[in-house]
Amino acid sequence: MKILIIAATKAEYLPVLEATKNVNRNVLFFETGVGILATAVALMKIISKEKPDLIIQMGIAGSFNSATAPLGKIVFVKNETIGDLGVTEKGQWSDIFDLNLMKKSKPPFVNKLLPNPFVKQYNLLKLPVVHAVTVNQITTNKKHIEQLILKYNPVIESMEGASLHYVCTDANIAFLQIRAISNYVGERNKAKWQIKEAIENLNKCVILLLEKIK
Repeated sequence: MKILIIAATKAEYLPVLEATKNVNRNVLFFETGVGILATAVALMKIISKEKPDLIIQMGIAGSFNSATAPLGKIVFVKNETIGDLGVTEKGQWSDIFDLNLMKKSKPPFVNKLLPNPFVKQYNLLKLPVVHAVTVNQITTNKKHIEQLILKYNPVIESMEGASLHYVCTDANIAFLQIRAISNYVGERNKAKWQIKEAIENLNKCVILLLEKIK
């Protein structure tokens, strides 16, 4: 099995890269860059070139729920959506489905979501399964945070997850999105973030997962 491990930045997968360097396993690593566009384009290029059997996206994320997803927690994303593709009018957020710019189940979307059908098959570590939202800018506005929670019920927020779900579903490639909580959504004091700890936990988890994947 050819496995492709991707992340927005190399730092997010570096420990796994070092741990698997001398292991006889067909695992490739690729830094996609930050954000929806960079990730989508990078994925399309690397899929075309390498034709992987499985893609694992590693990364850190912000949490909407300190009880469900506290700092350092590792989660497995089941459903994704895009949280800022639309318009805000009169203080209300409407996405492309609300605006009738796209049908809510036009592939690869299913009822506005980008689901991962491989959760049962590959959640070998029994990680908590969550819904996520992908944004182009980190959410800081309290009202918008409330609207995202009300509309999509996400547990975490990232800047690349929807790209993985969209591209891999379209290309019919198995994929996993595994994230570690580094901060709470809306908290801009980085002294309260735990990026280092989140990355350490994330890499330990993926190393264990690779040992279980046949």
